[in-house]
Amino acid sequence: MSQAEKPKSGHPDTLGLQLLKLVLEMGPLVIFFFTNSSAGIFAATQAFMVATVVAMIASRIVFGRIALMPLVTGVFVMVFGGLTLWLQDDHFIKMKPTIVNGLFAAILLGGLGFGHSMLRHVFGDVFRLTAEGWRQLTLRWGLYFIALALLNEIMWRNVSTDTWVSFKTFGIMPLTMVFALSQLGLIKRHELPDSTSATSESKT
Repeated sequence: MSQAEKPKSGHPDTLGLQLLKLVLEMGPLVIFFFTNSSAGIFAATQAFMVATVVAMIASRIVFGRIALMPLVTGVFVMVFGGLTLWLQDDHFIKMKPTIVNGLFAAILLGGLGFGHSMLRHVFGDVFRLTAEGWRQLTLRWGLYFIALALLNEIMWRNVSTDTWVSFKTFGIMPLTMVFALSQLGLIKRHELPDSTSATSESKT
């Protein structure tokens, strides 16, 4: 679930820009995969860190900002990647997805516990939903992040490093896209007409 980015004012969000967003998200993972295949996990971790920084800089230049979730993920890549290289222990980079997904789940579900939908603050300029719609969407994404955290724990503790890297690169993104598409029905059911969106938002 990446926060929707908008290009700088005056530049319409074209198909080309959408494809660029996908490249910036998937590029570091693909580099991670191929470097691991040819040079091992530690060289792959170093390449992953460099590619992540390059992707964030490119996002800042092209879109005018770095979306929140890629920014948080990037920080964790630097921290856990650095620990992996410093201590020569690949457990840190393998645990990173568990911790990041657990953090996202805690933020989303914790916000619901206090009556706030954190997704609304992230996607409020993209979707216009009822308060119940935001609550259900936030709950579902929170539970999904928990599932991803548990799945990562199962994978890295029970399969080879090469299999885990393949799963991280080519498994997580398709799963997330399928899950996101499965939420379109909920979004459609709770979408507000433009004429009432402002009024409803002021109440939530």
